Amino acid sequence: QVQLVESGGGSVQSGGSLRLSCAASGYGYSNYYCMGWFRQSPGKGREGVADVSPSGFTRYMDSVKNRFTISRDNAKGTLYLQMNRLEPEDTAMYYCAAARFCPVTFGMESGYQNWGEGTQVTVSL
Repeated sequence: QVQLVESGGGSVQSGGSLRLSCAASGYGYSNYYCMGWFRQSPGKGREGVADVSPSGFTRYMDSVKNRFTISRDNAKGTLYLQMNRLEPEDTAMYYCAAARFCPVTFGMESGYQNWGEGTQVTVSL
């Protein structure tokens, strides 16, 4: 079982940056788990933002490509999401998630077994 705790959310103006972190603990995180970031804004379903395989292969949703970067530090047991050029449409609760294997379909919620509680990101004009 992997335990996940997100941090780094906050309020920024459009064009600003934030870096989210997700501290993972529990057996096997560094070697076995695909890690992902999801987000959910009011009135919408949860959507996949980015994921990274144990070997470092990354995938992104189209609207964040070239603005967001997902990375992992296996030695520290930490997942990151560097978010640049933030837009009001990025406002959401951001969740960290872990899966035994990266789902074939990007952003498939049901493919993830462990979830954090989330951290809020608010982007204003």
